[in-house]
Amino acid sequence: MFWPILTVLLVLGGIVLQAWWFGRLREVRAESKREIRNLLDAQEQTALELQTQQEALFDSMAEGLLLLDENRRVRIANRSFSQLFEITTDIRSRTLLEALRLHEVIEILDVLDTHKQVLGRELKLSHPNELLLQVNGSAIFDAAGRRRGTVLVFHNLTRVKQLERTRQEFVANVSHELRTPLSLIKGYVETLLEGAKDNPEISTKFLQTIDRNAERLRLLIEDLLTISELESGRVKLNQQPLQLRVLTDKVLSDFRSPAEAKNITFIDEVPDLTISADAARFEQVLCNLTDNAIKYGRNGGKVTLRARLAAAEQVEISISDDGPGIPREALERIFERFYRVDKASSREQGGNGLGMSIVKHIVQGHGGRVWAKSELGNGATFFFTLPLGHPVDQQIPVASNAE
Repeated sequence: MFWPILTVLLVLGGIVLQAWWFGRLREVRAESKREIRNLLDAQEQTALELQTQQEALFDSMAEGLLLLDENRRVRIANRSFSQLFEITTDIRSRTLLEALRLHEVIEILDVLDTHKQVLGRELKLSHPNELLLQVNGSAIFDAAGRRRGTVLVFHNLTRVKQLERTRQEFVANVSHELRTPLSLIKGYVETLLEGAKDNPEISTKFLQTIDRNAERLRLLIEDLLTISELESGRVKLNQQPLQLRVLTDKVLSDFRSPAEAKNITFIDEVPDLTISADAARFEQVLCNLTDNAIKYGRNGGKVTLRARLAAAEQVEISISDDGPGIPREALERIFERFYRVDKASSREQGGNGLGMSIVKHIVQGHGGRVWAKSELGNGATFFFTLPLGHPVDQQIPVASNAE
């Protein structure tokens, strides 16, 4: 009886041991699966974090970045690229032609089919906006030499070219403005030295011309220095409460003589308001605009000065003339340096094209803005705003439509 019982016990023990072993094996497998799952989750999380970091890095770039796969489908397009081409939808997995519909860019890809790199290629686009881009591109190959994709970097040169063009125009304009009076001064001096000085009548006339052109040079240089100081931010405005009517009365009084020379009548409709401004700079703004209104107003006409409350604690001041007016296309450029609507008339009147630019910079320095309205044949009105000095009587007219 002993051996059968022992055999049964051994079999039962084997079954129990096998059951325990399989149970332990299942636990080990389950533990392994959990560890593998955790490892995969960690790798996925790491990959996601890396992708997020890459996308953040790409989006922080000022240049537009575009990464394409071997089929010319978009894999990555950073924020600057989307802004550059005004793309508002997700273009990933789309072909470049579908995404942009710009054959000029496709031509660069065609070049990269035969050349590994394209460096410093300029690209002019008129859609969606006028852009001048510098494009650098590189084809991507694997270890076996197979084409795996393309990377393109777009650098916006539009602003740089605009600034360069502005600089060139500025230098050309300054050179012209300096050359004209200098040539006249030199010519008259040479004539005097050649013998004209011995004729009192002629020499006096020539010296008056020299003095007039020297004054023209002085004013031009002063305006250039003012523009430079205003644009550099070196000018510190001494803003304080000022009585607007007192300042406007003074300026109109100063310009009474040139106005009477053209039989121009001043109409002063400025109420008692207090503004916050630098007195000297405000007077400069008002003088430039008043002088401009007299120069281009018609003989026997009128120049009207108004002021009223505007929104956001501002005072809106305007100066109107009844001259020939300003063409619509010139209104947006009227405050540019050296810009003249009628160059011949401006030079005849003695302007150098800097007055309106000085006005703009001074007003903006006070936190205000400046603009103009006009219709051909119906004169022009120049507006600007300045901060209010203190609360005023609400019965004073309030501007309902500034523009």
